[in-house]
Amino acid sequence: MKLLKFKERISIKCSQEKAFDYTQDYNNRLKWDTFLKQAELIDAKNANKGVKSYCASKNGLGMTTEYLTFNRPRTTAIKMTKGPFMFKEFLGSWTFKILSDYNTEVIFMYAFKLRFPFSLFSNIVLNNLRKNVKQRLIDLKTNLELN
Repeated sequence: MKLLKFKERISIKCSQEKAFDYTQDYNNRLKWDTFLKQAELIDAKNANKGVKSYCASKNGLGMTTEYLTFNRPRTTAIKMTKGPFMFKEFLGSWTFKILSDYNTEVIFMYAFKLRFPFSLFSNIVLNNLRKNVKQRLIDLKTNLELN
């Protein structure tokens, strides 16, 4: 099965640094990330390259990831190190682009492979993840623009 990819983006009225720092502070994570019920760093106080995190969605699926990239304030990238059996691979990146002095485009990109027989439902999984990511970005925008 090929790697399935999708990308969602939103413009947020705040600085690039504020958007980056807010999303990478796990004390803030559950304030804006409505997809999750648990989010924590493993054996670290701050996110950074090589740091692992554990996140569990409200549907009960949990995933341990490792930061592959941490380039403040521009981009982060993660890979799944342990997760739900349905995923053979799972990768993600978050990019923060300056649009103007106080306007940032936030781009969430995800790629994954599903194991058989879950691969038979790849379009359903893709559409569900895309819907959740769109809502997460809307919630991030709401939280950042209110603060």
